[in-house]
Amino acid sequence: KSKVTINTQDDNDIIIDNDGVDYVTEQLLNNLVDNLGVGYQFGGTTKDGFDCSGLVYTTFKKFDIDLPRASSSMATIGEKVSTNNAEKGDLIFFATAGGKRITHVGMITEVNDNEVLFVHSSTSAGVIVSSLSETYYKNTFVQINKVL
Repeated sequence: KSKVTINTQDDNDIIIDNDGVDYVTEQLLNNLVDNLGVGYQFGGTTKDGFDCSGLVYTTFKKFDIDLPRASSSMATIGEKVSTNNAEKGDLIFFATAGGKRITHVGMITEVNDNEVLFVHSSTSAGVIVSSLSETYYKNTFVQINKVL
């Protein structure tokens, strides 16, 4: 007899390969990706709209992990790592307002070869996945922190 299976994936799904990723990191990533397409809202912490730190803060809070609310404060948590040592689940920080002050945060979803992908809430497009190789993010990149 053949078995009936349900296809729960479609061409629009973003599939994250979670080999070697611990359970908490996997769940954090799944929750972040579930918010793709949600719009940007300054100070937002709900599906009505997220700002970058609100997205990360709210996602971690679901798993009883307390992070500071602001991206600049989040950047003081955990251990700084180089891009060569970045892994899924690490937080990635940017200075997007000019100067060196951290003003933007995302969470790394994938690292392969020389590319680092991360999910974040951008002011122009809401919750999206971007690449550190994009000129804007390459030019504003500050650091990566391992918080888990």
